[in-house]
Amino acid sequence: MINLSLLLSVHVNIHAQEVTSPAILSYIERYAELAIQEMDRTGIPAAIKIAQGILETDAGRSELVQQSNNHFGIKCKTSWTGEKVYHDDDEAGECFRKYNSASDSYADHSDYLKSQPRYAFLFNYDLNDYKSWAWGLKKAGYATNPSYAQTLIKFIETYNLNSLN
Repeated sequence: MINLSLLLSVHVNIHAQEVTSPAILSYIERYAELAIQEMDRTGIPAAIKIAQGILETDAGRSELVQQSNNHFGIKCKTSWTGEKVYHDDDEAGECFRKYNSASDSYADHSDYLKSQPRYAFLFNYDLNDYKSWAWGLKKAGYATNPSYAQTLIKFIETYNLNSLN
């Protein structure tokens, strides 16, 4: 079991010259254990999952996550039968999945990546190969943001997230 407070304290001391966000540090402390549990269950690196959560939710502050517990910006698609919320994203009023808890969102994100053939190649990468995972998510079309992979990598490196794997 990782002592997250110690991990974050050591990281902040080592990287004191880098600007770190209290909101991001709080998000990491709150959800790292959940990301580690999902990594153990499904093989998705905790570093990638936390970085995606930070990016997709503005470190837990976005309107979407506040309304829906949706930490990964997963849209409804045709197969979703659960609760829904509507939010402006690439287009106005897009349908997003709604969850009862962050834990449900984290589990569904893992299950979604594991079940979609377009993400299958990611599971050939080592857990510590966060750069391949980040670029692979972008290549597979996870997000439309052109700097998605670079942003995930920056979060992982700035906050030493790979130490969670």
